[in-house]
Amino acid sequence: MDIKEYFDRISYRGSYNKPDLATMSDIFQHHIQAVPFENLSIHCGERIELNLEATYNKIVKKKRGGWCMENNYLLSWVLKTLGYDVTLLGARVYVPEFDAYPEEMDHLLLQVQLDGKSYIVDGGFGMPYQLWQPMELISGTDQPQTPGVFRFQEESGTWYLEKVKRKQRVLNQSTSTSQNVENEVCRRIYLFTLQPRDIEEFRGCNAHLQTAPDSLFVTKSICSLQTTDGVRALVGWKLTEMKYNYRDNTDLVEIRILADEEIEKTLKEKFNITLDKKFVPVNTSRLSLF
Repeated sequence: MDIKEYFDRISYRGSYNKPDLATMSDIFQHHIQAVPFENLSIHCGERIELNLEATYNKIVKKKRGGWCMENNYLLSWVLKTLGYDVTLLGARVYVPEFDAYPEEMDHLLLQVQLDGKSYIVDGGFGMPYQLWQPMELISGTDQPQTPGVFRFQEESGTWYLEKVKRKQRVLNQSTSTSQNVENEVCRRIYLFTLQPRDIEEFRGCNAHLQTAPDSLFVTKSICSLQTTDGVRALVGWKLTEMKYNYRDNTDLVEIRILADEEIEKTLKEKFNITLDKKFVPVNTSRLSLF
């Protein structure tokens, strides 16, 4: 594995000889705009391996994306290689339709200690809830970013990440979302503790999420990528493109339903992804990703 090859993959041309916040933020920004959050392997007969070298080959050499346990595992290697103090953490992702968090952790994120402060680095969430910069780990303070205002709330050692939602102008609304989602002003994203984790603790989660019949990742094919001013996502056959804060604290949203013959071209042109095996789109879950 070669850090310079990784930098070529994300088109990073900046310096990396000083492990400071500016460098980490710049690398992170390049990563999320180059590496999609995606689970397409599940829907074209491939297994997602919890193995650093396999993840490196998939994301860097094959120019694919990955889910949290791939994106953030790779980012942990990148940051450690550059001299950052990185700890793996586990989270449980909020499900708005059930107004609940799962009982078991289902998300990998990173904690970075830097200059006496602690930051959360998460390049593996995707969709409109993807952080665009590392977030300082402080409770109750709004941290505005391009996608919106994020903040942490801490209660008895448990940390909650949430995002204040903007209004949306949908150009061609074709599918409705649930009332819970429609009426949200603030979206809870996930909860976590600061208990250090080992990658081996995610092995069961990695297997379960790609095989369980009711798993979101089994019932939806997902590919999302952050752009210079928003996010685009292909979920099943539905292509959503969002421009953040295009005016008056409102996000502009455009939705299009693709035909089967448009999928391969769209993955290449919109996400820079070319798959080795036949891909079968899926969207049988009612859970909303927006």
